[in-house]
Amino acid sequence: MKITKMAIGSVAALVGMTGLSFADPDEDSLTINGDISIVTETAAPAHAENLSTIYSGWRFRSDETQAFQMDDFDNPGMIGVENATVDWETVDGSAGKSCSSCHGTPEDMAGLRAEYPKWNEEKSQVTTLEMEVNNCRENRMGAEKWKYTGGKMTDMIALISSVSRGMPVNVAIDGPAKETWEQGKQLYYTRFGQLELSCANCHEDSYGMMIRADHLSQGQINGFPTYRLKNTKLNSVHARFKGCVRDTRAETFKPGSPEFVALQLYVASRGNGLSVEGPSVRN
Repeated sequence: MKITKMAIGSVAALVGMTGLSFADPDEDSLTINGDISIVTETAAPAHAENLSTIYSGWRFRSDETQAFQMDDFDNPGMIGVENATVDWETVDGSAGKSCSSCHGTPEDMAGLRAEYPKWNEEKSQVTTLEMEVNNCRENRMGAEKWKYTGGKMTDMIALISSVSRGMPVNVAIDGPAKETWEQGKQLYYTRFGQLELSCANCHEDSYGMMIRADHLSQGQINGFPTYRLKNTKLNSVHARFKGCVRDTRAETFKPGSPEFVALQLYVASRGNGLSVEGPSVRN
C-alpha cells in the first residue's frame, strides 16, 4: 500500500504536526527479567499482505520507556498483575468458587493469551479473554460480570498474559472464525470520522512517523494489556480501539461489541509470530 497525500494530510491533522519525520524501529532486543526472550521482529504472516516484516511497538519506544519492561520490578503494569493474583484466589458469587477452584494456578493458563481471540464452539462465535472471564464469573461462579474495560478485568487479562510472555502469538483465522476475521479486516481498512482515517493509514502507511514527541508503531497488540505512561494505568485492547476511533472524530463502537471483537481478531492475527509481552509499557 502506498502512502497517499490524503493519508499523510489526515495524520498531520490528527496530531497537529507542523512537519513530518520518520524513524525506523530500533535494533534493540528485549529480554524480561534476564530470562524471558521476546521476539520483537519477524516475517509478517502471509495474510498481512501489506507488510513484509512485523515489529512490536516496543521497538518504536525510547530507551527510557523500553527499560521499564525489561524488569518486572520496574514495570508498573505488574501492580495490576499482583492485584489480579489476589482476585484469582478470592471466592466470589453464589457458587462459592474462585478462579483457582476450576483453573488451578495462573501458571496453568500459560499459552492461553497467545490464542485469543478464538472461535468458541459452544457459543458459535469468536470470543475474547474478557468474554471468557465474564462467562466464568456469571455461569460458573454466580458472580456479577466485570466491566469489559474496567480495572479488575484489565488486571486479570494482564495476569493471564503475563504467564504467556515469550510464547508466539498464534491466532487462528480459518474455519468458522474466518467470517469474523474478514469483518475485522474490512473495519481495519475503513476510513472513519471527519479525518477520514483508517487503522491502516496510521499503522501500515505511516508507521515510524514522528507525531509530537512519539512514533507511530505498526499497532501490534501482542503487548496488551499495556501500561501507558500517558494515563498511568493499564489499558485494554478495546479501550485503545475506542480511543483511536474517537481520535478520527467519529462515533466509536462499544468495548465488547461485535465490531471490536472482529477488529481485535484481525489485528491480533497481524502479529502472529511476535511474542506475547503483556503487560507491556508504552508512552
